[in-house]
Formats: sequence, structure tokens, C-alpha cells
Amino acid sequence: MPRPRPPHLQREKTRRGETIWYFRIGHGPRIRIKAEFGTPEFDAAYRAALAGEPATTKGVRAGSLAWLGLAWLGLAWLGLAWLGLAWLGLAWLIARYRETPAWTTFSLATRRQRENVFRQVIESAGQVPYSEITAATIAAGRDRRGKTPFQARHFLDTMRGLSEWAKEAQFVKSNPAKAVKYPTLKSGPGFPVWTEEDVAAYETRWPLGTRQRVWISVLLYTGLRRGDAVRIGRQHVREGVATLRTEKTDTDVHIPLLPPLLEALRAGPTGELAFICGANGKPLTKESFGNLFRNACRAAGVNKSAHGLRKIGATRAAENGATVPQLNAIFGWTGSKMASLYTHAADRKRLAQESIGKLLVNETATSIPAHDQKARERLLK
Repeated sequence: MPRPRPPHLQREKTRRGETIWYFRIGHGPRIRIKAEFGTPEFDAAYRAALAGEPATTKGVRAGSLAWLGLAWLGLAWLGLAWLGLAWLGLAWLIARYRETPAWTTFSLATRRQRENVFRQVIESAGQVPYSEITAATIAAGRDRRGKTPFQARHFLDTMRGLSEWAKEAQFVKSNPAKAVKYPTLKSGPGFPVWTEEDVAAYETRWPLGTRQRVWISVLLYTGLRRGDAVRIGRQHVREGVATLRTEKTDTDVHIPLLPPLLEALRAGPTGELAFICGANGKPLTKESFGNLFRNACRAAGVNKSAHGLRKIGATRAAENGATVPQLNAIFGWTGSKMASLYTHAADRKRLAQESIGKLLVNETATSIPAHDQKARERLLK
């Protein structure tokens, strides 16, 4: 972990290679600190600048300076112990967290999602000392997002990751987020699933030769999420199979290009780097693509999303007999939980179709009369 630097310090190098230090808060004036970094004189000048007082070391007794120097060295750069790290704000802690492998090893999609949470946290509580963040504080943040339980869960996951790292780095003694419970999610179908009629309506509105037709073909016949669908292009295809590392789960998927997709790609238009492109032929971000695809759906009279289209693909595969490992290979899932949702639903539908006839009266069945009383008595002897 890099050594923490006191806040508001700026380091510059001169043409001669000398390091000089400045103190500056926001867009305020810069104050030159002439003492050598790490010395008691630097400590005194920094604290004077922080307090808005002129820097001076006059009147400081030699014994005091020696004590300060020993204290600085004895703390072995465990970061601003001489100022008390506990008063540093939550924004400072988040910035340090972003510099560590605990953060950088997350997938790009996870970091992007959690960055959105951190942006809100910094805006509302960035200057609050992180030592004052308690389980009650985090629970209150969860409850403010209670109307959207998934956002509340993302917030809690983000704060748990930050707090766990801070505990390991010894910035805090315990993880306050660990005791906070996840919000209860309402059980339900989630994103509305496309029907075959929805697909037909969309394809009627957007025939071959339109970029909107390319969009639905890539989504429907690859099973990719938006973030991966906007990246896939010719460079990923070898001998008719597209290979791509997924953004969310960081797993490789190998997707043979099916005839309907090849037909749409040949008709185009497609981009040079990605099959999915905008009006200018350039790639799209998953956010902008989501908005454009939603508009295309509305124009076709379909009030559904790209994620719901991924669901119909999984449903088709499961109803055609795809197993859990096969679904995982197609959609980049890990484990069996997600794929089992579709295989179980397909099994229930198939079993219902096979067994519904059992509700009918079997008129050809032979009725066997029960033994009379004397016969039963003979059998019991």
C-alpha cells in the first residue's frame, strides 16, 4: 500500500530535479513549504498552513523538536498519525482505496457501478471524518435508497468493500457495514420478458439493412449483455466463432454465429470496431446504446428492454433442451443458480404439456371389484 500523504499537499520537481512542496486547499493560494519533507520543521509549517497562520519554527525548543522527530520516525509512515488520521474525510479514504488491488481487481463493470455509489457518497458526506461512520450511518444510507432495493444492495456492497479494506489497512478497528443487513427484495419476474410477438413486431418495424435490426440480432443471437454486445466485432470472430471475455463475470464465452445473425450483419450497417454502431458508424457506450435501443423498441410498439431480450434467448435455449452447463457457456454465467431458473421453468412447461391429459377420465380403464367379506376372511387366515 502506498504511503499516505497529508491532504492538500502538492509535490513538484524543478528543472534541477529538486523536489518542492506546496500547500493548497481547493483553488486557494499556494503556500510554499521550504522545509524538508518528513522533518519536524515540515510538520510545523504544514500545520501552520492548515491553520492559516504564518509558518515559523522560532521559539520551538530543541527538546520538543527532537520528540517530534522521534515520533515521526517511530510511527513508520503509518500515515499522518501526528495529525490523527481519524479526522480525515471519507473522500480521502475512498481515494486511498482506489489505489489498492482491493479495488483494481474488480471488473470494469463493477468498478463503474461502485464509482456511481462513491460519487453520491462523496457529494453528501465526503468531508465527514471516516472514523465517525458507523453501522447506523450506513443503514441510513441504505434506507434512503429503499425505494430501489437493488440500488440499496449496491450501496451496501460498496460500503462493505471499502470498510473491509479500511479494517485490513488498520484505518478503522471494525467494519461498520458488516452488521448492516441487506434490504429485502420483492420476489417477482424482474425485467419483462420479450415474447415471440414482440420480436416479430420489432423486426417488422426494423427490416434487414437497418442498424436497429443489427442491434436486436446481436442481442438475441449472442445472449450477451449490453456492455458486451456493444464491444463485439469482427476482431473477435475466428472461423465463425466469436470469443469474448465478458465484462461482468470476467469469463470467456465462445459464440458460433448463427445464420440469422450473419444475415443481419451482411445487410448491415455495422461499425469497423463493433457490430453495433450509431448513426455515425462509431461504437456506442452501453448507456447510450440502452437509450437508443429503448427508442427503437418504442417505435416498434414494444415496451421492453435489452435485458428482457436476453431472457427470451435463455428461455428459447432451455425449452429446446439446453442444460445448465450449456446455458452457462452461452450466457457467461457461473454456478447453477441463474441457469436453473430457466431449465426449471422449461421443465415445468414440458411436464405440464406431457401430463395434462392425465386430468381426463380414463373410460377404457378396467374396474376390479373388491373382495367380499368372506373372501377377505379367507385371505387373512
